[in-house]
Amino acid sequence: MASQKMNKVLLATGLLAAALLLSSCAAGPNEAAGSGSAGFLLGLWHGFIVPVTFFISLFTDQINVYEAANNGNWYDFGFVVGAASSLGGGGGAGAKGRRKSST
Repeated sequence: MASQKMNKVLLATGLLAAALLLSSCAAGPNEAAGSGSAGFLLGLWHGFIVPVTFFISLFTDQINVYEAANNGNWYDFGFVVGAASSLGGGGGAGAKGRRKSST
């Protein structure tokens, strides 16, 4: 009986420790970036050119892959859509699987 209680206490302690550890890695706001004017369209463009930008950023500190001074969620959404478009997405693979199974 005492062993089961001890196991529950250890499990609860482990889960609490894991939750604290994982939440300490959460990203916070970047006050150094300030509020920028990079919106959806600029995020879309940055997403389209991400392969080239990433390659160039390996050799210089002057180029960043992601614009830190952006207007928030709309920039993020544009960046993800642009990156998915330029990196191939994944929609074609799903359609290919559906076509294959219907024959």
